[in-house]
Amino acid sequence: MTESTQNLDVTSSNDAKNNDAKSNDANVQYIDTDNGIALNQALQPYFRPDAQTIVCGALDDDKIAALVKAGVELVINLQPDDELVFDEANAVQQAGMSYEQLPISGANDLKQLNILAFDNILRQHHGKKIAMHCGSGNRVGAAIALRAGWLRGRKMDTAMARGQRHGLTGLEEEVRNRLLVPR
Repeated sequence: MTESTQNLDVTSSNDAKNNDAKSNDANVQYIDTDNGIALNQALQPYFRPDAQTIVCGALDDDKIAALVKAGVELVINLQPDDELVFDEANAVQQAGMSYEQLPISGANDLKQLNILAFDNILRQHHGKKIAMHCGSGNRVGAAIALRAGWLRGRKMDTAMARGQRHGLTGLEEEVRNRLLVPR
């Protein structure tokens, strides 16, 4: 093997390692915009579709404190009251963030009226740094995908990909079926 071939192999190997590190650290890239808070460690599950949007599972006092330190302005909760283990609305508001709750218990609540309400919340708070959550991020991802398909006219693949970046997992088939029905 020549020296130039060896150098290419090392470079290719390093590029592959760097690309792996970038994909593994995709959610870490926002630490600078989060006032140095490593939200990917504080919140599990954790999805970060963009710099202004955080999607996670159920909150507790420690997670709320991390969100405040990270500069989050609004928390959108898709969990119904019977899933909450504490007064989340009060805790979030006492921490200085705005709070919106739109209960989506599961597939039966993925109706156009609820997606319109979800869209209205997002439009009212456009440009703010937000954290959206449910128990796992799955319902948030479902709502995002349906919003993209039904209200934004995105194609199926685009809407589904957007939902997946926001945590859509177990409701994928249900969301796909709902997107097939014209609205």
